[in-house]
Amino acid sequence: MKLSIGSKLWASFIGILLIIVTVSAITYQNTRTMVDTAQWVTHTREVQSHLVSLLSTLLEAESSQRGFVITGDDNYLAPYLQSIQQLKPAVQKLKSLTADNPIQQQRVDRLGPLVHDKQIILQETIDLRRAKGFDATRELIRTDKGKRLTDEIRALVMEMTATENQLQEMRDTEAARSVQTAMLSLLLGLLASGGLAIGGALFLTSHIARPLREISAIATRIGGGDLSVSVPVSARGDEVGVLQASFARMLQSLRDMAGVARQIAVGDLTVEVTPQSERDVLGNAFAEMLRDLRQINLEIRGGIAILTTSASEILTGATQIATGTEETAVSVSETTTTVEEVKQTALVSSQKAKYMSETAQKAAQVSQSGKRAVEDAIEGMQRIHDQMALIAESIVRLSEQTQAIGEIIATVNDLAEQSNLLAVNASIEAAKAGEHGKGFAVVAQEVKSLAEQSKQATVQVRGILGEIQRATTSAVLATEQGGKAVESGVKQSNEASEAIRSLSESIVESAQASTQIAVSSQQQLAGMDQLASAMENIRIASTQNMASSKQAETAAQNLHELGQKLQEMLARFRV
Repeated sequence: MKLSIGSKLWASFIGILLIIVTVSAITYQNTRTMVDTAQWVTHTREVQSHLVSLLSTLLEAESSQRGFVITGDDNYLAPYLQSIQQLKPAVQKLKSLTADNPIQQQRVDRLGPLVHDKQIILQETIDLRRAKGFDATRELIRTDKGKRLTDEIRALVMEMTATENQLQEMRDTEAARSVQTAMLSLLLGLLASGGLAIGGALFLTSHIARPLREISAIATRIGGGDLSVSVPVSARGDEVGVLQASFARMLQSLRDMAGVARQIAVGDLTVEVTPQSERDVLGNAFAEMLRDLRQINLEIRGGIAILTTSASEILTGATQIATGTEETAVSVSETTTTVEEVKQTALVSSQKAKYMSETAQKAAQVSQSGKRAVEDAIEGMQRIHDQMALIAESIVRLSEQTQAIGEIIATVNDLAEQSNLLAVNASIEAAKAGEHGKGFAVVAQEVKSLAEQSKQATVQVRGILGEIQRATTSAVLATEQGGKAVESGVKQSNEASEAIRSLSESIVESAQASTQIAVSSQQQLAGMDQLASAMENIRIASTQNMASSKQAETAAQNLHELGQKLQEMLARFRV
């Protein structure tokens, strides 16, 4: 059975794809099993965790109740109250978690009433401790009713925990088995895929790759021009066999065309080319080329005679053009030199104009800075004038206050004199009183002493005030002179500002004029550049024209010689 290369490739790929699909399906099934097992393991651990939490909550409530029974302190009941509220939801949660296990459901149904009875016993113990005290409570505890309930609850929780442990062991075993199955499936799938891939690769290499390499080597030699190779032809009916037969026919056709080309190369245009079919592009092209060569040969024979005559006339004209071109090139070279000198002069003028414009711009900037400085000085002088006025006003107020202080001191001096007079009178009256007036005499003496001190202090203060008044008068005079000087400075600053403003306007106008001159110089320099460039282009063009004229003269000479050689060459071809 002969199959094509595409069928062989499809068969290999489909075999590998089937193995991959099978392995993927087995792996997917094992993975689903592992996921389900992991979920059940998590569920088992959650049930175990809730069982431990329920027993721990119950024991915590019992411990808290026991602390209250021993101490009678209600603070010990806080954990008890919290635990009691958690017991019922914990039992309900266990019932919902074990809904898939009827045996565990029966145990949860037994556990609920036991927990409820335990809560009743705990509450009765607390109520009895509050009502009758510790001794009555101790008698109730000795009945061991609460302990028996706790033992039953603990035993039931242990049974449920043991059941969940067994379930977890079974599920762990099932998970391990699923993992082993998945690993074995992957390993077998990889081995089968690898074996099939290697077998397919060997088969394709021997039946496809090796023949294609041989044909590729032959095509490389043919591409390099070696037509001496031979193409092996086999009885294969697939694409490789068809390719070998096609290469053999192509090689024979190329050999035929090479023989025709060799005959044409030696000048034999009488040979005939027969294309293999209407779609033989190379054969049809060779036949058409041969017909065209025959026609061209005939046309060239007629044109060579005309070419020889025209070449002689062109040679004469080219010699005359070359002479005139040399004279034009000399004149253009002299004009170019003159333009270059004018360009250098324009360049110097442009640089001077640019320097002048920059200098004018800097002067304008300096004048603007001076103008702003004078304006700032005027504002400063005005502020100084205002400050001097404020100082003068403050000094006048100080002088007035000094005069008021002088009047107060005069009053104090009068009071001191009157106090002194009163002290003398008091001394006289104390002397008249005899022994009873001694204490009064001491007081009168102290009053007199204080009056003398007040009088002396008043004299000193009056002297200080006199000095202050003289200093104030001098300050007032100095302030008036400073104010006049400031007014004079403000007036002179205004005059300077007006002069600098006029100077700034003149400098700005000069800067604008300099800028315009610089721009004009730049434009003139650009024009000279363009003129120099144009003259240089003309000079180059003249040089090129002169060279072209020489080349035309040489070409005309060569053309004349070529016509003679063509006549000799056409004599070789047979039509």
